[in-house]
Amino acid sequence: MAASLRVYTQKIKSAQTTKKITKAMELIAASRIQKAQARVQASAPYSRAITRAVSAVATHSNVDHPLTTEPERITRTAVVVFSSDRGLAGAFNSQILREAGELTELLREQGKDVVHYLVGRKAVGYFQFRRRSFVKDWQGGTDNPDFETAREIASTLLEAFAQDAADGGVDEIVLVFNRFVSMITQTPETVRLLPLEVVEAEADDTASEILPLYEFEPDAATVLDQLLPVYIESRIFNAMLQSAAAKHAATQKAMKSASDNADTLITDYTRLRNNARQAEITQQIAEIVGGADALSTSK
Repeated sequence: MAASLRVYTQKIKSAQTTKKITKAMELIAASRIQKAQARVQASAPYSRAITRAVSAVATHSNVDHPLTTEPERITRTAVVVFSSDRGLAGAFNSQILREAGELTELLREQGKDVVHYLVGRKAVGYFQFRRRSFVKDWQGGTDNPDFETAREIASTLLEAFAQDAADGGVDEIVLVFNRFVSMITQTPETVRLLPLEVVEAEADDTASEILPLYEFEPDAATVLDQLLPVYIESRIFNAMLQSAAAKHAATQKAMKSASDNADTLITDYTRLRNNARQAEITQQIAEIVGGADALSTSK
């Protein structure tokens, strides 16, 4: 009985220590999610403005730009996977890796060769463990994305898109990332980045607005050359910010669930310890009474 009491006491202490850790991580994630949401909201006006600018040039000009021209046949596709550098985020990484895997299988069924670009240590570890090849990776900045990393990713992708598929380039670029919907929901999303499909970042009342006529200086092609790389950088940076916000929300949800489970374990082990202590006391009383009876009988 004494051994059972020690075991239950150790388990209760272990669960209490785990709860302290998970509760601290939950509070840290809660503080970070506010900053991540603020960064997503702060980037929205710029993203909306650059989207409208590119949309205006693409709509009101007849320029055949390489980034906006659909190839006759797509033979090679680049899939950019946005994961996190750290775990303890529930199904955050597993669902995005599963989404990327399903997309890869679909593209290969369509006869396309698929190459991968990875963002985050979890995606790199997943591919390395399964001995799957990837072109390039970026690690170390998923919790707090910076624009320089987005610019580097955009430059790498544009360089690959500019090359012919037969020479190691790609005909199509797809982003796969988790979008922040709410504190409870983070959904994997697939966005085709190139060839360009200009879509408004958010729906608003200006959708029915009559657009003015545009004059391009020096010409529409030069304007597109300047705007499109900036637009690509903006879309990639937005995907990184969305992924970071979703990761912090997933971490908070996972740590809250872990804290609740620790409370349940503490309650269960405390009940078992009390039962074991009661049984030990009952046994001791029975032994005392039995000894007293034996002494009175011997007299």
